[in-house]
Amino acid sequence: MEYRTLGKTSLQVSRIGLGLFQIGKLPAGSDPQVSQLLNTALDTGINFFDTATGYDDSEERIGRAVAHRRGEYILATKCGLITEAEPWTAETIDRHIDRSLKRLRTDYLDLIQLHSCDAEVLERGEVTEALLRARDAGKTRFVGYSGDNQAAQWAIDSGLFDALETSFNLVDQRARTTLFSRARQMGMGVIVKRTIANGAWGAKPGTPNPSSQFASNLERSQKMDALGAILGAPADPVLLALGFTMAHDGFDVALIGTTKTEHLLSNLALFETKLPIPQVAVQELYRRFDTIGGDWEQLP
Repeated sequence: MEYRTLGKTSLQVSRIGLGLFQIGKLPAGSDPQVSQLLNTALDTGINFFDTATGYDDSEERIGRAVAHRRGEYILATKCGLITEAEPWTAETIDRHIDRSLKRLRTDYLDLIQLHSCDAEVLERGEVTEALLRARDAGKTRFVGYSGDNQAAQWAIDSGLFDALETSFNLVDQRARTTLFSRARQMGMGVIVKRTIANGAWGAKPGTPNPSSQFASNLERSQKMDALGAILGAPADPVLLALGFTMAHDGFDVALIGTTKTEHLLSNLALFETKLPIPQVAVQELYRRFDTIGGDWEQLP
């Protein structure tokens, strides 16, 4: 496994991380499945786990599965977003962080991120100040922002955050021209989510997928794919999507989301044995996005 330092932090993170939204959606009695997934990830060298207080039972399941191996992984969670009825206030942030610590069975977080609040909330300053107080109190080592578009740009320019988590894949490329370079200039670590575009490339309409972004990713992929064959592209659509994202140096860790150990191992095998994909394919995907997706913003 390849490792990088997450921006100016001291965190050594695996190039592939595990996005743990989906484990929160599993039915009761799924703890053995989650334990196998997380422990296998650790055994293969993946050390970055990403979750959120709003991911249903994800935090509790992580705590039950791997709290005994706490020193082996970098733990990132998010706070502030559960329902629209819950206000973006310091009290909400404080409550969420304390709840996350309890659920995850740890006395510290490596990274706590504000979960997709808009630029107006960031500008008010209340929630960012609460985040910084949590860091000063030792509840988290570093702080970050998870989100996209204008709010992500504000978070970068503010200089308040150690890390940015944002969307990037072959049908959602805006970050490569608007966020990556500036985040690097500010010394921020960068985490990429939706690495393989929720499996939309090559999928057929009506394909089951629990992601709320899948339909938009599918529509974009169909428009880009309609321009014809891509020279140098691998036949495996997952490899093409993974290879496109991993061809970039503007981020530190890319998240793969799954509930199945076999899917994790399959993706890891592609990463370790099939990359890089031909640069001509990457360049053609740039061209297609720039040609027909000029007004496509990052999918929230």
